[in-house]
Amino acid sequence: MNEISKKDKLVYYKFLNTLPKKINRLYFGKLKGKFKVNNKSKKTKGFDPVTNIDKLFELFLRSEITKKFPKDGIVGEEFKAKKTKSGFSWIIDPIDGTRSFIIGSPTWSNLISINYKNVPIFGLVNFPMLKKYYITGINKTSYLVENNKFKKLKVLKFNTLNSSKIAGNFFGWLSLDEQKKISKLTRLMRYPCSDALSYCQLCEGTLDVVIQCYNKIWDIHPMIPLIKNAGGHITTWEGKDARIGGSIVASSNMKLHKKVLNLLKPVC
Repeated sequence: MNEISKKDKLVYYKFLNTLPKKINRLYFGKLKGKFKVNNKSKKTKGFDPVTNIDKLFELFLRSEITKKFPKDGIVGEEFKAKKTKSGFSWIIDPIDGTRSFIIGSPTWSNLISINYKNVPIFGLVNFPMLKKYYITGINKTSYLVENNKFKKLKVLKFNTLNSSKIAGNFFGWLSLDEQKKISKLTRLMRYPCSDALSYCQLCEGTLDVVIQCYNKIWDIHPMIPLIKNAGGHITTWEGKDARIGGSIVASSNMKLHKKVLNLLKPVC
């Protein structure tokens, strides 16, 4: 099978759309307030937090996916990858924004991508505490879902670089000297960057550019179809395919995207 049939698309989309309710029921019914934190960083002074809730979310999602699609692959942040026998793979970040989760910020989310032959086809970003989720449709669309109502997403198209709402987060990744090299850009970064939520705000048209460092594939694969279906553009800082992960920039239009990439060149 070289292309996905309409029937398969509908089956996968319908199943994906059931997951926010299942995840939220699990969290609010059994898991909320019961987290424990561990540091999985191998560096002496490093901090890469993981909680028992991250692991429980991923185990739950793996179980649900395997029951419905036993031949599909699964790549998750916390457990060993399962190879695909169907061409379909699920990419899972059980909690994107674990630091936000730990301190009680409501911006953490569950990220899920459905890939076919390594291409992200569907994306889901679920925000349990914000009581909303973002999902791609079957006809190259992206939606915000609140109170069971679907709102089609569309990026802004007309802002210049100087008037753009740009969010970015370099903390802990770029040195001060590196940030000085791109000072023309950092002076334009006037808005907070909140993990996956910022990419979703780009899709809604409330941000024009999002810049982040060192995304893993489970951080970024769900965002790719969401952003593209909303009319945006997403690449690495070098302009390469965002599927490889790493430092990522997403923009509302190609003209703006190219200008931001040019300003990032000194640190690429």
